[in-house]
Amino acid sequence: MNDIRTRRVHPGVLALAVTSFAIGVAEFVVVGILPAIAGDLKVSLDRAGELVGLYALALAVGTPLVVLALARFPRKPVLLGLVAVFLAGNLLSAMSVDYASLLVGRMVTAVAHGSFFAIGATVAAGLAPRDQASRAIAIMFSGLTLAMVIGVPLGSILGNGMGWRLPFFAVAALAALALAATAWWLPSMPAPRVGRMSAQLAALGQPSILAMMCVTVLGFGSSFAAFTFITPILTGLTGFSSTTASVLLVVFGAATLVGNLAGGRFASSLGWQPALRLLFALLGAALAVIGLTLSYPLPMVVMLFIWGVLAFGMSPGVQAAMLETAERDAPQAVDFASGLNISSFNLGISLGETVGGALVAHGHLGLTPWAGVVSVVAAQAPLAWMGARARRAGAIGDMA
Repeated sequence: MNDIRTRRVHPGVLALAVTSFAIGVAEFVVVGILPAIAGDLKVSLDRAGELVGLYALALAVGTPLVVLALARFPRKPVLLGLVAVFLAGNLLSAMSVDYASLLVGRMVTAVAHGSFFAIGATVAAGLAPRDQASRAIAIMFSGLTLAMVIGVPLGSILGNGMGWRLPFFAVAALAALALAATAWWLPSMPAPRVGRMSAQLAALGQPSILAMMCVTVLGFGSSFAAFTFITPILTGLTGFSSTTASVLLVVFGAATLVGNLAGGRFASSLGWQPALRLLFALLGAALAVIGLTLSYPLPMVVMLFIWGVLAFGMSPGVQAAMLETAERDAPQAVDFASGLNISSFNLGISLGETVGGALVAHGHLGLTPWAGVVSVVAAQAPLAWMGARARRAGAIGDMA
């Protein structure tokens, strides 16, 4: 009976998962409605793509700063405030009258997004028994993955069929539901004990932390030169209709769910370093095949699934790597390092969108997968450095 109770999910974790779902839709639904936004606001496709890249950049820069600023406040009011800001950002996006106001709405949403995940992950862990902490975090993050499977494709279909503003209004409604669930289900939690800000910031001076950030930026970001423009790729190069392209995002979304679950087990059984080396090599090969088969519908459907599995299969290994690195080299700043990892994911998205946007602006949409190949190959260098460093540290420990 006691075992059943310890396995029961705290309703506060479910409230966090609802917000996670809304955030996932808000971040990636733009990918599915990019041509519609560009056409309605009369901006170029590459400029519309900045709604993805600049969102990620604002998230990457803002998250560590906001996490540091809110570190000493009680968790429940902090999370309620972040969800409220997220809701306001989506309403601003939905009611924007031009590109500039839409971009401002996206920036507001982005800052709330990153800070929510950095703080919410520690709250989810605190709501579970010690041996169930990782399960609670996984349930919270499952909302993000489900957004890729359900929310983003559905939002794309609605946005392309009934106007691009509708998905933003829908996300705002989800945020209102998440706000009510958080207020009702999340218990009051005291502010955590944290070290001085200088001790937190010192983590940025650790070469291993910086190297791990490079691994995340180059590895995870490698997919986004092409993925940011996946709808125009599928419609303009592969020949699918916009409705079929939106439905095909379900294929990619389902693959991310499979990849996230399989990647966690893979990294646990093999170790995060060899797992990431293999995943990076396979992702590079998959992006190369995509670059060669852009005009062939059936191979593209198959490769979309393989791409999604590999692109998101690396996430658990990268997260485990950053936490292990921080616990060893910056134990006073593990939470801050978690925030830096979220920043790195989104710096990767921003880098990918910037490179992809430059290619699109010069009429080279078909080269965007090859930019990803270069990026993921480059990620092997800092990963190899970390592996060599770990082997040297192990050899010195054995001699001692």
